Amino acid sequence: MKTLTLNLPDTVDLDDQEAVMLLATKLYEQGKLSLGQAAEVSGYSKRTFMELLGRYNVSIFNYDASELKNDIKNAGDYYLRH
Repeated sequence: MKTLTLNLPDTVDLDDQEAVMLLATKLYEQGKLSLGQAAEVSGYSKRTFMELLGRYNVSIFNYDASELKNDIKNAGDYYLRH
């Protein structure tokens, strides 16, 4: 795992844990980290990380529209076959 050192102005009202959470959340939202990886980076369990995503207006369902449409189609096809 990489170590990152970040210098922020003293005027930024942000503790270390919140900064790490913001970074993990943004990387998850952009698809650069999986849910498990983002949880590990943030120092939370996967379940807790999922619960905290709402505070940052990030959905746990990290799909773009085409992926979601494809999943819905696949689910419908499966349902029709069974």
